[in-house]
Amino acid sequence: MADMSPPDPGQTYRIGAVARLTGIPPDTLRVWERRYAVVTPFRSDAGTRLYRAQDVGRLTLIKRLVDGGDAISHVAPLSLEQLRERVKGLTPRPRDVDVRPCRVGVLGATLPAQLEMEGACSNNAHDAVQFVGLFSDEHRFRDEAGRLDLDLVIVEYPSIHPDQLRDITDLLARAGAPRAAVVYSFASRAVIERLESQQIVLKRAPMDTSELKRWCQTLTGPVGGPPAQIDMLSDLSLGGPIPPRRYDSAALMRIAASSPAVRCECPHHLVQLVSSLVAFENYSRECENRNADDAALHAFLHAATAQARATMEAALARVVEAEGIDV
Repeated sequence: MADMSPPDPGQTYRIGAVARLTGIPPDTLRVWERRYAVVTPFRSDAGTRLYRAQDVGRLTLIKRLVDGGDAISHVAPLSLEQLRERVKGLTPRPRDVDVRPCRVGVLGATLPAQLEMEGACSNNAHDAVQFVGLFSDEHRFRDEAGRLDLDLVIVEYPSIHPDQLRDITDLLARAGAPRAAVVYSFASRAVIERLESQQIVLKRAPMDTSELKRWCQTLTGPVGGPPAQIDMLSDLSLGGPIPPRRYDSAALMRIAASSPAVRCECPHHLVQLVSSLVAFENYSRECENRNADDAALHAFLHAATAQARATMEAALARVVEAEGIDV
């Protein structure tokens, strides 16, 4: 059961810091909270959202899964342990094996009709891009798009004004696709920059079907393209315990001063690595306490460095045992 007690003020993060850490734009984060209850932040006396370290870890995993193709509606109800297990199942795409076609949904006044008239929905099994949902009605889009397992969602607007930005963000989030794009005719530079800051791709109209398919494939990557990178820190939890130090400073000095049986400097070099990681671990913890705006980022750096330090300490322990060094 989730811990609903008020958080320690020194261990909470504001929405801007959470957005920078997780890569989830603030507007999208608000929509995910409202529509799917991905996390439940606390509110300060002034009404500011306050997130726990556990919330940041959960959102990081959810973002990884959504980027990997899962619909937000599918992963939002999962427990933290279920999210971690699902992330472990993410694997790179082999170069020599075709992946499934890019599944695209389109909402707009003219683009869906144009695609339908040109037979774009008559998808061939070997097509790299398949239009699996064409919508001219916004209500129908809201009801159905989230069930189509889309890789890309495109919304069409003749013009975009600042008061429409929240609706656009809400529509794109409702579709649950890991990638989003907007086709438009007229918009101010400020509006374009605001959408681009939320990782939304924009394209000026008009577009014919062939151009649109090429654009979709560019946005999502070619079939059988290079393998995806594995996030080595995808299951790193800010809410988990920091691994304790295996060697204190005095022990490290004794190891460094030892004379190994083999003619190599490995113990000395490993001590230097561990000592450097300890120093940066302390530095990032101090930054976390001093800089509230970037506390989430420094908490992540602290946890990541502690994990790296524990790994190198384990390697050092193997060398100490093999060399018979008395610690």
